Amino acid sequence: MDKNTRDLLVLWAETYNDPKYFEEDPISFPRRFAELERSGKASVKDVEVAAVFAAHFAWGRRAMIVRDCGRLFDEMAWKPYDYVMRGEWRCDDCSAHRTVKWSEVAAICARLKAVYEELPSLEPLSQEEIRVRVYGQKPDPKAPNKKINMMRRWMVRRDGKVDLGLWKDTDPASLLIPLDVHVYDEAVALGLTCRKPKDIVTVKEITGVFDDIFPGDPCKGDFALFGYGVTKS
Repeated sequence: MDKNTRDLLVLWAETYNDPKYFEEDPISFPRRFAELERSGKASVKDVEVAAVFAAHFAWGRRAMIVRDCGRLFDEMAWKPYDYVMRGEWRCDDCSAHRTVKWSEVAAICARLKAVYEELPSLEPLSQEEIRVRVYGQKPDPKAPNKKINMMRRWMVRRDGKVDLGLWKDTDPASLLIPLDVHVYDEAVALGLTCRKPKDIVTVKEITGVFDDIFPGDPCKGDFALFGYGVTKS
């Protein structure tokens, strides 16, 4: 990577790692519960449940994601952990967000309830365990696990800006870049990868480049890719 590209990535990461760019973003929902947690009006479990669903809904236009997350938390009476543990969930075939039906939301709630009956937090779960035990997906060692990596970034990074930093026992150095089609295209355009499969190997390759630029905090590079997406349009 040439020095100009590296310098631009650093500049974009520093510029866009700022809450003002994420007011209308899925992270605004777990952030709201994190603010309530600091004042004793919510728990870390509320933040975790909000992060699970905000990440699950995080595909499509941001305005639609935010709208549908708002409707979801309205259904939960803005008490997501209590809603999960109560065991009475809306369960029908109407759309909660795009192709995600309320029955799928209920199924995730059921799995979350089972996890919380065993563990005090989702933090000890591995990526694969979150994939299977929370989201109900089949094991897939090649999967990029975008929404899981996004949720973990929100919960772990602790620079006090955009991300929440509530999972204290997880090292930010262990995080992986959340990879979707847009992030992949941006990474290719910047020369961060030339691999065609959008799989975990590509995720680790891009993350490795950012670990060299931001040692110990590779997911800071996610803001650089966001910045590239903003500045190229």
